[in-house]
Amino acid sequence: MTAQIQLGDLVIEVVFKDIKNVHLSVHPPAGRVSIAAPLRMNLDTVRVFAIAKLDWIRRQQKKIREQDRETEREYLDRESHYLWGNRHLLSVVEHDEPPSVEVKHNKLVLHVRPGTTQEKREAIVEGWYREQVKQAAPALIAKWEPPLNVKVGAVPRAADEDAVGELQSGGAQHPSEHRSCKEAACVPRIHRRSRDGSPAEPTHNPRFVSLMDRYMPQWRFHREVLNRLPVRHENWEY
Repeated sequence: MTAQIQLGDLVIEVVFKDIKNVHLSVHPPAGRVSIAAPLRMNLDTVRVFAIAKLDWIRRQQKKIREQDRETEREYLDRESHYLWGNRHLLSVVEHDEPPSVEVKHNKLVLHVRPGTTQEKREAIVEGWYREQVKQAAPALIAKWEPPLNVKVGAVPRAADEDAVGELQSGGAQHPSEHRSCKEAACVPRIHRRSRDGSPAEPTHNPRFVSLMDRYMPQWRFHREVLNRLPVRHENWEY
């Protein structure tokens, strides 16, 4: 079931789902707002929730609209690409060998066969990025499992598009929404965007923030570093 809420000039899309808590999101590039609400909740209650979050929504929309954005990628020589917060220039080398990507100082060297299309070049680079995230995950998991007293069940395959996915911007959740892994093994969903910025991406609800304060007191600094990076170009579909 879907509906809309209008608060002045703000139109909010509401989707009722079989979920336990309310999910509020502000989406780039224009700041579209959506709410996913439990089936048991009526529209008036959702409206009250949205009114209470208006200031937060406006702040998120302002951030999204003002943030610098990268130009659309063509996967040509001397384009800027980011890896773990560092800017690299792309160097495209054509030869009749299997495609690959390697890091050489401040360059990402993309090896492709002659005549490789832009779409194929993008797929090669994205596959390589997912592999970098997959390789970085085990050490981070091993570091954080003991202090957080959790156990990760499995690390997703690098080629798994669902497991290594895009980061949704501006997500806000009900304070009770954060799910604990303490009583069961967890399978992480790794955000592909994390490879562009620094390894830390703190977000979510008050419980999450309290954990970050306890185990990574400098998380706000990492967040500011990440937020200063240009937003990656995406072909957003509604």
